[in-house]
Amino acid sequence: MLRSRAVIESALTDGEAHYGINTGFGSLSQKRIDPKDLRDLQRNLVRSHAAGVGDPLPEDGVRAMMLILAGSFCRGLSGVRPDLARLITGMLNAGVTPVVPSIGSVGASGDLAPLAHIGLVLIGEGHARVKGGSPLDGSQALAKAGLTPITLEAKEGLALINGTHLMAAQGSLLCADSAELFSAALAAGAMSLDACRATDTFLDPRVHDARGQPGQMWVAAQLRSLHRGSQIVLSHQENDPRVQDPYSLRCMPQVLGAARDALGYVKQVVEAELGAVTDNPLVFPGDNAAIISAGNFHGMPLAIALDMLAIALAHVAGIAERRVFWMLSAFDAEAHLRPYLSPNPGVSSGFMIAQYTAAACCNEVIGLCMPASVSNISTSAGIEDYNSFGPRSAAKARRALELTRLVVAIELLCAAEGIEYQRPLRSGDGVEAAHAAVRRVVPPLTQDRPLTADIEAIAGLIAARGLGASRP
Repeated sequence: MLRSRAVIESALTDGEAHYGINTGFGSLSQKRIDPKDLRDLQRNLVRSHAAGVGDPLPEDGVRAMMLILAGSFCRGLSGVRPDLARLITGMLNAGVTPVVPSIGSVGASGDLAPLAHIGLVLIGEGHARVKGGSPLDGSQALAKAGLTPITLEAKEGLALINGTHLMAAQGSLLCADSAELFSAALAAGAMSLDACRATDTFLDPRVHDARGQPGQMWVAAQLRSLHRGSQIVLSHQENDPRVQDPYSLRCMPQVLGAARDALGYVKQVVEAELGAVTDNPLVFPGDNAAIISAGNFHGMPLAIALDMLAIALAHVAGIAERRVFWMLSAFDAEAHLRPYLSPNPGVSSGFMIAQYTAAACCNEVIGLCMPASVSNISTSAGIEDYNSFGPRSAAKARRALELTRLVVAIELLCAAEGIEYQRPLRSGDGVEAAHAAVRRVVPPLTQDRPLTADIEAIAGLIAARGLGASRP
């Protein structure tokens, strides 16, 4: 960091124009700045770019942005002083979290507006919370934590706001939450198999080896593991007139496997970004020291991946909803289920409307699958003429995840009830563990009751990593 900072200091007296160091920004980059105005340049950059609107980002997302920002600085290619990274990590350790509006970044030239709201607090302005308390002025929040605002020197304001740290932060949290959700979706699907008294022959590894798709093979193996030891499967192996089960049961490895492979790609992109330096220009110290203007701030790698994440989640939700529909329809007499899993069909509607809720969630997820990254609006008088809109990809993926979690919760609610119809037989150990987890928060249905609390309790269980199989 000190070596790259020395390159910046040297550039201030070499008589050359260096973008964002002694020039304006964006379409104003041809404007040279007098040395006496360089501190004002950096402070004004942070102030003017803090134009975000909308609900504040959750604190975990803001803290993730700050951590990734500090990590990027510490790779020594941004030309900032170590003091800037020390202040960011000092804020993290003291629980000082800037208030950052959620809307304002187009995902190119960095996540400018959201990062500027973090930058405001670093210079003693803006607003922040201390350990989750009420918002304070930035200077008050720093003082409460025993920290001192920083005066930005040349290039430092630009380095603060010119990276992909919002997209990377959201992608990181989404990867973690998606893994837990996918694990729960596997448990729900496995539970539905026995709730419907479906066959498990489609899980034969020879079938999946014949196709060679890695996600498909992995999902089939997980379902076999969850089902291992099931008495319910054995109870209808003979004299069962059914030849094939619906796609939503039989094609789980193919559909969920494809989603798992997509999640793997998203994780790969995000992991690479976590080790990246994404501001501009970059500073390379050494014998051939250089300050190079380029475009690592462009969010397209993350934007495409996050758009893909929403699509993958749509299929996790969609196939789960179809299994709910199948269970509640009671079309299959061999499943031994009552319509809508009702304790008294006709008098009681059972889980009928839970499927409506799942359908409504899926419909919204479908709308969220329109990629944000494929529609361009240029900015900065056209000099920034192709943007990624990755932050909107992230926001849509987050909403898709929340909705998918509710759909999986509804499947777990219904499948757990379906398992009750197969008693005293037991399912596999993995399914029984998931069933027991559901039963700790939701009792069996003995009479009609409002279902909202049940669905939300199971969704909370998923979010709290309270059930599921292996992570993808």
